[in-house]
Amino acid sequence: MKFLSFLLISFSMMSCAQTDARNSKHDSNSSEMNQSLDSLQTAYFASGCFWCVEAVFESVKGVQEAVSGYSGGPSKNPTYEEICTGKSGHAESVKVYYDSSVVSYETLVDVFFNSHDPSTLNRQGPDSGTQYRSVIFYETDAERDIANKAIKALKKEGTKVTTTVTPLDVFWDAEAYHQDYERNHPNQPYIRSVSIPRLNAFKAKMPEVLK
Repeated sequence: MKFLSFLLISFSMMSCAQTDARNSKHDSNSSEMNQSLDSLQTAYFASGCFWCVEAVFESVKGVQEAVSGYSGGPSKNPTYEEICTGKSGHAESVKVYYDSSVVSYETLVDVFFNSHDPSTLNRQGPDSGTQYRSVIFYETDAERDIANKAIKALKKEGTKVTTTVTPLDVFWDAEAYHQDYERNHPNQPYIRSVSIPRLNAFKAKMPEVLK
């Protein structure tokens, strides 16, 4: 389970794992979504709580949709409850649908690195565990090379990078209540205290890529 390190917050803030979760599920093979997005390219990233990551990418010009889900583990059809144990092997991930005529994969990788701290192993903000690790899941050799080039540049600048670059196996959509969570629950304590500040920090770093 996620746990918090913000000891100065006067109220009991909910973490990304502590939701008002309803047991609704999201079809990982939604035909309607596939039909509307099948002309776009896809990219896959993990960098902490997927509520935060989804909101970041959906703020970028050329990104039509970002879907929260799970990647990197061996089990099939993982549930959120399994992911939260930290033992499933999956990372909270986001599938990004984008128009490459508007935004390049290189730019998406820059967005990824400018919207989280790649130096913290298995931790992002108050959330810790392997499910919050920093990963770029690539589909092509070109994507792998772009990701590795970005990491090499960061390390040359003296930045510690724990990000792994891993071939994508399977992406499993998360349950329906996780999708667009930040947009749909702007007053939830975790969203107000973690997700929105993270999004705003990213916007300040890369205003040129925003919608």
